[in-house]
Amino acid sequence: MSEALAALDPVMARLVATHGPCPIPTRESQSAYQSLFRAIVYQQLSGKAAGTILGRVLTLCGDPEAAPDPADFLSHSDEDLRACGLSRQKLAALRDLSAKRLEGIVPDSAEIDHLPDEEIISRLTAVRGVGQWTVEMYLMFTLGRPDVWPVDDLGVRKGWMIAHGLPEMPKPKPFKTMADHLRPYRTQVAWYCWRAVDTVTPDA
Repeated sequence: MSEALAALDPVMARLVATHGPCPIPTRESQSAYQSLFRAIVYQQLSGKAAGTILGRVLTLCGDPEAAPDPADFLSHSDEDLRACGLSRQKLAALRDLSAKRLEGIVPDSAEIDHLPDEEIISRLTAVRGVGQWTVEMYLMFTLGRPDVWPVDDLGVRKGWMIAHGLPEMPKPKPFKTMADHLRPYRTQVAWYCWRAVDTVTPDA
């Protein structure tokens, strides 16, 4: 697939030659609920601290290896969940996520496979504390969607600037269409932009 991208654009061809094939992994076993549960806990925390808090929450809910059942999570008191280290904001977000999973707004794995990217973004960003960037990373690194273009990601925009020799980093609005000629491979394009600035990708 990287060869097909390289054939579309000389800048991408150079990045492919430099960095090799795009190896974006996917974690297809994770549902949207599981992925967002983890993402919310990890927001604005170091990996070690977030991992400790997540482990406490999962242990409280009965399975230290998997996101809890939404109904089970909602059955626990604020006091017990806050004692795990969750902030009030994250607790509110996780409760909203769990409620929206039970309501069907957050789709299960069987349904989400048949939804277009735009609908997934619309439904998942309805969850408190979940922004478009978080959903885009889920589309890329969990679902393996091939044509995601995260225009708000500073690393992607900076990498595009460096790769194309631009005098300044493009703003999100004009950047939205700059890779239209590289459809349907924009997930790969984002990865090569990260590589251009040696950015650690969000799946790491």
